[in-house]
Amino acid sequence: MKRYDVYGIGHALVDMEFQVSDTFLAEAGLQKGSMTLVDEARQQQLLHQLSGQPPHRACGGSAANTLIGLAQFGGRGFYSCQVAQDDAGDFFAQALLADGVDNQLQPPRPQGTTGRCLVFITPDAERTMCTHLGISEQFSTGQLALPMMAQAEYLYIEGYLVSSPSGREATLAAARAARQQGVKTALTFSDTSMITYFRGGLEAITEPGVDLLFCNESEAMAFTGCQTLAQAKQQLAQIAQLVGLTLGAQGATIGHHGKWIDIPGQPVTAVDSNGAGDLFAGALLYGITHGMTLQQAGQLACRASSLLVTQPGARLQAGQARTILNQQEQ
Repeated sequence: MKRYDVYGIGHALVDMEFQVSDTFLAEAGLQKGSMTLVDEARQQQLLHQLSGQPPHRACGGSAANTLIGLAQFGGRGFYSCQVAQDDAGDFFAQALLADGVDNQLQPPRPQGTTGRCLVFITPDAERTMCTHLGISEQFSTGQLALPMMAQAEYLYIEGYLVSSPSGREATLAAARAARQQGVKTALTFSDTSMITYFRGGLEAITEPGVDLLFCNESEAMAFTGCQTLAQAKQQLAQIAQLVGLTLGAQGATIGHHGKWIDIPGQPVTAVDSNGAGDLFAGALLYGITHGMTLQQAGQLACRASSLLVTQPGARLQAGQARTILNQQEQ
């Protein structure tokens, strides 16, 4: 039995979540529903526009959210990332451990600024993000903990990493090592902006093939260039043996060697979609590493993400994962 279910690599960001209006996004010149990379000065400008509105703060980043979701269900994860020797870095490292995810962030850490993501939630529950990567942009092969990865069933790669040369190099090195060590590789596209601007980095990971691919409908269409979802699914099945494709309120569909299992969505009133895809990935990874069928794992993932969007924040509240597991067993 391996020590970890999932070894993850990705950006380390302190999430600061705000409830805003569509007018705020328009006046700030932000594209709704997107993730935009900005510098620290731009983040400060946006914070000033919020007139001191207090945010909800949490350790975040896409893969971090996924690993925390895995841990909430009882899974075992290790996360490699990069934070600075500053207050935000201390907060991130302590919060990640408190959330049950092992990591290599013990001090002393390098000087610099820990990454931060401003998450703007509009009344329709859509999330728009402005991210300053800070020192996380310097994530490289030096942060990889390959002995820890060798003790995991899956390597989980956050697509956002390909936005920097050193991050892209690290993803490729990790994927090569995983193949050599018999560790399965999972990749999430993360956002359509990664496909638009950094397609080459994602293709370098997918060309040898991956064991598990996560994406939403818009990412699937953008990466494949297909006109219909049915065509996109056919192409995705050639990239990965297993595909977790989320469809928003319609639920998800799980592809396994080209055969698809449709998982219906749960009827809920969404208030905050931030982190829903990340939790879907964490719950699905938990299910498939703990003896569930693909149908059961897909149902668990849809239940989890459907509950998440009914409340603020990018992760489940205390006890909710256990409640979902109990429902699964009934």
